[in-house]
Amino acid sequence: MSPKRTLALLISASLSVGCAVGPDYVRPDAPLPDHFMGQAAVEQRHATANADLIAWWTGFGDPQLTRFVTLALEQNLDLEQATARVAQARAGLGAANAALLPAGNISGRAARAYQSVETPLGQVLNSTPDFDRYGNAFEANLGASWELDLFGGLHRGHEAALAEYQATDAGASATRLAVAAQTADIYVSIRGLQARLDIAHKQVQTQQELLATVNLLYGKGLAAELQVHQTEGALAQVQASVPVLDTALASAMNALDVILGSSPGTHRMELAEIVSIPAAPQISATGSPGELLRRRPDLIAAERQLAASNARIGVTIAEYYPKLSLSGLIGSATSVSSGNLFGNGASQAAGVLGLRWRLFDFARIDAQIDLAKGKEAEMLAAYRLAVLRATEDVENAFSALVKREEQATLLARGVDSLGQARDASFTAYQKGAVSLIEVLNADETLLRAADTRAQAQTESARAAVAAFKALGGGWQPREQAQHFVSSGS
Repeated sequence: MSPKRTLALLISASLSVGCAVGPDYVRPDAPLPDHFMGQAAVEQRHATANADLIAWWTGFGDPQLTRFVTLALEQNLDLEQATARVAQARAGLGAANAALLPAGNISGRAARAYQSVETPLGQVLNSTPDFDRYGNAFEANLGASWELDLFGGLHRGHEAALAEYQATDAGASATRLAVAAQTADIYVSIRGLQARLDIAHKQVQTQQELLATVNLLYGKGLAAELQVHQTEGALAQVQASVPVLDTALASAMNALDVILGSSPGTHRMELAEIVSIPAAPQISATGSPGELLRRRPDLIAAERQLAASNARIGVTIAEYYPKLSLSGLIGSATSVSSGNLFGNGASQAAGVLGLRWRLFDFARIDAQIDLAKGKEAEMLAAYRLAVLRATEDVENAFSALVKREEQATLLARGVDSLGQARDASFTAYQKGAVSLIEVLNADETLLRAADTRAQAQTESARAAVAAFKALGGGWQPREQAQHFVSSGS
């Protein structure tokens, strides 16, 4: 076989992707049920508004919540880091693309040398006719090299780099989703704490009015000193709950500032006005558990990481085989200052077929392959676990949403009844029909029920936020999801 035909066959083999060593990637099955267990209950809720899954935070009907989420998506520092990681992965993909292409370089050199006649060499050369103590050398070359990917190691490396880039890109989308959900969650918590503080302050005022009444009766000899102390103790107990709620509220406001990429205290004045706790909107586009694989970016990232680890096995297996490279040089060189650098007599050319083969290093290659296979097994388990946890997140959020809303509805009726009971007991106490203990018990029960109702309203809204996050809402699937669906070979 002629050298030209051999070279042509080598190049043809290097361009063939089908000969790549290592296992071809097949997306693993994720057996999931047809629907979520809590899906029917969630879809049967009667909410005042419906939410679009892409921008679900607008469905809460709270302009301030929408503003804060939008602000967080613009200037959150975790999201900025994720964007920087995407840029790094894109650069890695560019390097993998470049490895498949020939590399070229241009080099040049110009030198001028002086030879002293006082040296032994100079004395010998000085005896030569027309000896020139000054010498000039010029050289210009164009070189190129290309590693022939005979066994597909470079192509497997490109597959791995592409999958890693896609995983990083999907990870950035997952960070975006998490930032939006965390911002909404903190905002809802702030409104819930403010509602609880308002309840506590009103109860303090009620207890103070009760204490004033008891003191008045005591001054007239119609109440015992024991009743005064009992009322003072009840008042102090309610007052003691205020600093705890204040501390939690301050921490939540600081957390909101940080997630917005600003220093603590920046947005505190904007939140000073007490508004109602956002009501959870209707969640209609729940989809099926299988759709989470296409919609949740963290699952897309986990699947792409698995694909990358699979390709890395092929990269290591390719080390068993020899690697051939072609390199060449075309240039010109002269050592005569008056000569023509680009003349025919000054030209030079070279061609090299290189071989590198780790022939006596198979033990290390075996270890590297075992390491790559172990990494793939780890990524496979991580992917399957991520799928299970994703469905768990949805089920937990659905259950919490439905049950917390049910609790809030029952407590709302209870608070109305307990409020009427408290008023009746206070009136009866003023008439001497009941003891002060009954009034204090009614106050304590009413406070506890109202506080629990506010917590239930808060937790139901937070559960809605968790449900939207678990369903993969808050981003628009792009090429990652499309590649995820089509990948399998």
